[in-house]
Amino acid sequence: MIRVVDLFAGAGGSSLGAHLAGCQVVFAANHWAQAVAVHAQNFPQTVHACQDLRQFDFASLPDHDLLLASPACQGHARARGKDRGPVHDASRSTAWAVIDALEAKRPRWFVVENVPEFLKWTLYPTFADALTRLGYWFDPMIVNAAEHGVCQTRVRLYLRGQRRTMLRPMSLTRHSPIPVRSILDLGKGTFRPTVGRATKTMEWIRAGRERFGAKFLLAYYGQGGPKSLDQPLNTVTTRDRFALVEGDGMRMVQVPELRRAFALPDWYRLTGQHKLDVHLLGNSVISTIMAMIIKGTVS
Repeated sequence: MIRVVDLFAGAGGSSLGAHLAGCQVVFAANHWAQAVAVHAQNFPQTVHACQDLRQFDFASLPDHDLLLASPACQGHARARGKDRGPVHDASRSTAWAVIDALEAKRPRWFVVENVPEFLKWTLYPTFADALTRLGYWFDPMIVNAAEHGVCQTRVRLYLRGQRRTMLRPMSLTRHSPIPVRSILDLGKGTFRPTVGRATKTMEWIRAGRERFGAKFLLAYYGQGGPKSLDQPLNTVTTRDRFALVEGDGMRMVQVPELRRAFALPDWYRLTGQHKLDVHLLGNSVISTIMAMIIKGTVS
């Protein structure tokens, strides 16, 4: 069985993908204790570390065949704001932990997950050169989860690598978009009146009724505004972002509904705390996509 180490593991989306691909996750690490606790309750046989990985002794990692890593994306993501420009901050430096881990243990394969803007990072050519010098062939893939059986428009980079030999080309099976209405509990939950909201929200509600009728979503932050229930959910972030409008009432989209937008199996446990679970999900990797990437990489 292929042995996996998962760095920046979060709540375990990549590890779950490895599990679905038939691999064994032998070690997982993250700097956030809450995320490590969630990972540990779902992968009790895995060895865990809660630590800043920029200060980790990678020689102490167990031997493994596949390295998974999702270094911090905040320094690269568009969510930082159009006017802020490039930011050289601590979050970007987490990517070098990947190089340190590969140099220390030389696993046969790796998959790095991040936002597509990672490829535009000023230091990406240096990062790529380090991979080459360590003997890895690598292939960046940009994947929109909504095109591959997931009810969420989540576009991510999957940088696949293999030592000594070239990777086999791979492609993912495409599926028709899944409408968000299929993951929502329509007509259920505690709805509050739409009247008396902020001016911008009221403008969106009026526009939503004109375009979509009585039922639609509102998306806050980023590309906000009314959204059709016949399209996949927009990207889930670490903050409550989506409100369901039905008639004269509205409510926030709940964690059980957001779980479905990540294709999480029912047995996978989170914390049961709404705000914390939204944060964990917003930082998560979609496990079914990662499983497909892993299978195509190690086959």
